[in-house]
Order: sequence, then C-alpha cells, then structure tokens
Amino acid sequence: MVTVDSAALGHVLDSVDLRVGIVRRVALSTGGLLPIPSGAATLVYIAAGSVHGHPPLTTGCRLDVDRAAQIVTVDDRPLHTNLVAGDAFLTLGRASIALEAGEVTDLVVVDLEFSDSAAMIAALLPDPITVMSFAALEPAAAALAGSMGPTDPATCPSRQGDPVICRMMAQTVLLSVIRAWAANGCAPAGWPSVSNDPFLDRVVEAIHEQPGRDWTVERLASVGAMSRSVFAERFRSAIGRSPADYVTEVRVDAAKRMLSEGRSVSETSRELGYASDEGFSRAFRRRTGMTPSTWRASQLTAVPA
Repeated sequence: MVTVDSAALGHVLDSVDLRVGIVRRVALSTGGLLPIPSGAATLVYIAAGSVHGHPPLTTGCRLDVDRAAQIVTVDDRPLHTNLVAGDAFLTLGRASIALEAGEVTDLVVVDLEFSDSAAMIAALLPDPITVMSFAALEPAAAALAGSMGPTDPATCPSRQGDPVICRMMAQTVLLSVIRAWAANGCAPAGWPSVSNDPFLDRVVEAIHEQPGRDWTVERLASVGAMSRSVFAERFRSAIGRSPADYVTEVRVDAAKRMLSEGRSVSETSRELGYASDEGFSRAFRRRTGMTPSTWRASQLTAVPA
C-alpha cells in the first residue's frame, strides 16, 4: 500500500481551485446512457443504482472499509467494472466515455472548470479516477454530494449567490474524492510527482507556469539541468510524449480556458507564444477538432444545466 506524504497531499489539495462547478441531477432508466465528452472535467457521484462504462472502467481503486475498526485496505482483486451507490468517478476529459445504467439510477453530475492557477492538477492525476466506497471513506462529502443538484429544476428557482455556493460545494466534494484516492493507497508510488524525477518535475512545472514562453528542447533541457539528448529521452520515457507535444497540450488547455472567458483568438494566440493566428488555429484544431473561434462561440453561448 502506497503511503502519500501528508504535507505533499495537503499542497496538492490546496492548489485545487475551481472557476466553475455546475451541478445537475441525472435520472437514468435501465440501459440509459450518460455521455461524457472529452475536453472537460466531470465528477459523477452515484446516489442510487449502478452504472458501467463504455469503454469499460478497468482502472480505479477498490477499497475495503471497516468503519468500526477504522481500517482501510486496498482490495487487490480485479476491479469490478460496475459503479454502485456511494461510489465516485472523476474524469479530466482526456477521452470521451459513456456511463450506462444497470438499473434505475440517480447520478449527481458536476461539470468542472479549473482556474488557471490549478492547471497543474491535471498533470498530477490519472484519468479517470474511480473511488469505490467513497461514501464510507468520506461520509460527510458523500452526504453533501447526494444533496446537490435539484431533482426538479422547474420547481427550484435560482437564488442570489447560487453559483458561488454551488462552486464551493463542488470543490469540497472534488477535494474529498482526490483525498480518498490518494490517502488510502490508490496513488502510484512517488505521487504527487508527475515523473518520479525531480528534474523533470521542475520542467513540467515551468511549462505550466509559462505556457507562452518559447520552449525549445534546449531551453527545457537547461531547466532540467540535462543535455538536450538525455533530456528528450528521459522526458518521453517518463511523460509518454515528446517535450514539444506536451508543450502544445498545455498551450491548448490554456487556450480553452482563455477563449471560454471571452478572450479573442488573436489575444490568446499572442499570449501563448504563437507567431501567427493561423499557426495557433492549426495547433488548436489538431487537438480539439474545432477552430478556436468555433470553440469560443460554443462556450460563450452554452447555457448551464
């Protein structure tokens, strides 16, 4: 069982900050589907019933919880692909997924948007995170999650301050999901290091802090105190992609946040270090399948659920 340093976990939790947390209640009949598109973070709490994933939820962490004895152990048996009442599921949107109800099911779905200061959190967490027995591990947060989202929006008019309170409630549940996953043996060895290499972690942190800088391989290698060839090989081995590909991914994620705030395509392009709007548009479209202007329009015209 991996033990995460409490100070390190506290630092991660302290860095999580939501700009938006929109909650909706979804009722599914047997066989009903909840599609979760890529490109956005989503937290799901199973209030009643059960669901399974398409593709199957083959990653996650199942915990045996003895509340009377206050003992939590990791269950090493193959992960069951069904999520049942009291379980929680977090996807950061790296791939689309759909949840199918195995029976009449009640889901609390939270659409999340991280603030710029919390962008690094996506690099620290696997996708998805599945926490079995969340209600036993975090009973107060589970009770809060179960009470979120109007069951009948038509009979629940909005009140002043609702967006702020909703965001704070969503953040509390999100922090509890991350804590339940990390503090009880589900996190991989070395977490919260991105790469298990302090020199590469320094490079990743620099990219997230300044995504618009002209990050050549030589410049990144110097941040990590390595030669160009050694750095490129170690980065790809640890992170799973080339330095240039990772920089582009971070820039596109930053661009999504900026465009959704109403920033213009040209302003976003310049701030993220692109030489031209055309170059920025090509990079953005390769990652998202949409032009920046189309993405911006879709975000600014979306009506929260």
